[in-house]
Amino acid sequence: MQRRNFLFLSGAGLAAAGLTACGGSGGSGGGESSSSEVEVFTWWAQGSEKAGLDALVAQFEKDYPDLTFVNASVAGGAGSAAKDMLQSRLQAGDPPDTFQAHAGLELTDYIDAGQLEDVSGLYEEYGLTDAFPEDLVTLLTVDDKIYSIPSNIHRSNVVWTNVAVLEAAGIDPTAVPADVEAFIADVEKAAASGVTGLSVGTTWTQVNLLEAILMADLGSTSYNGLWTGETDWSGGEVTTALEHFEALIALTNTDRDGLDWTDATQMLIDGKAAYNIMGDWAVASFQQADLTDGEDFGYFPLSGGEEIFGFLADSFTLPVGAPNPDGAKAWLDTISSQDGQVAFSLAKGSIPARTDVDTAEFPAYQQTAIDSYAQDAICPSLAHGAATPVAWLNEVSDATSKFTTGASDVAGYQEELATIAESNASA
Repeated sequence: MQRRNFLFLSGAGLAAAGLTACGGSGGSGGGESSSSEVEVFTWWAQGSEKAGLDALVAQFEKDYPDLTFVNASVAGGAGSAAKDMLQSRLQAGDPPDTFQAHAGLELTDYIDAGQLEDVSGLYEEYGLTDAFPEDLVTLLTVDDKIYSIPSNIHRSNVVWTNVAVLEAAGIDPTAVPADVEAFIADVEKAAASGVTGLSVGTTWTQVNLLEAILMADLGSTSYNGLWTGETDWSGGEVTTALEHFEALIALTNTDRDGLDWTDATQMLIDGKAAYNIMGDWAVASFQQADLTDGEDFGYFPLSGGEEIFGFLADSFTLPVGAPNPDGAKAWLDTISSQDGQVAFSLAKGSIPARTDVDTAEFPAYQQTAIDSYAQDAICPSLAHGAATPVAWLNEVSDATSKFTTGASDVAGYQEELATIAESNASA
């Protein structure tokens, strides 16, 4: 599906966003509060994620010098550990002032539980209704209310390469495989040279790999249909994708379940692996390692012939019962401001959600992401909360872990995924 026609489960579309030049700054909102501390709950505790958070904190301290940022980050990529701790806190009536969540259906459970405040008034106060793409705002709207403010946009379906390792294996680092089978052949060739063909980490990174394969093999229309019930999880195209997933998992590092995404990315940086499939926050890790784009590392979207942007967005919320709601609103102002979004995305490898910022200083990778987001078909990320509520993702993650540890075969894995989809569709 093309950009303006893509539908999430909510029936909302994501419109094309051309990022144009304009100046700006935060600091326009947030009232006084009896507390100067603002507790911000995230899973940005390491690597480029921590660098992005640090950039936001620096901007926040500049915008609101009388407020004190309290870092409540919990380590664990994609937020698996953080989400468990957060849910415990919310159920105990002990919310942070604001917490990170992926924009999209990940918020469904929090909304249904009455744990989030409507922040649609802040969209008007901070001028966000006009700053964000119209259909992105529509995506975030539930029953005429909005429960989060996005800080950026990421792409999930990126293949990262070590140029020297590919050249040593006799693979042209500038050649992009035409489809998943061609990619598997290159990974096999790299593995035959004595390195890990494809580095991967713990379960959520394996789900990220799975979604990239599903996008490439099924194409945007059929992939998006997996979450609306229009695509049969028991169908042959899904079988092919799962067989490709099995083939690639066999070419990964055997210690994968003990590694996070940063460890898997480091294997590529250190020349121990040829390929890694990860969201574009990984680019900041290459930059921090002083690797040169095109000379030391490369990248391309995993493709089956259609140009697809695997979509996710980090966002922040205002929990019901937040101890310092005014402080939380000040944080929401900074993360949605022009200066905040530019600083954050430059550090984290993402692109701004705002359409009115100057992106001329963004490096080469982000320029490709900006173009792709504006032009390519959009698919919501499974691993990062855009495609499904948390409960559905958790069940897919459990089934995936079972499969990659050898406790089920392709047929059993596919049957389990189909059952999960059916049960969640009827929930």
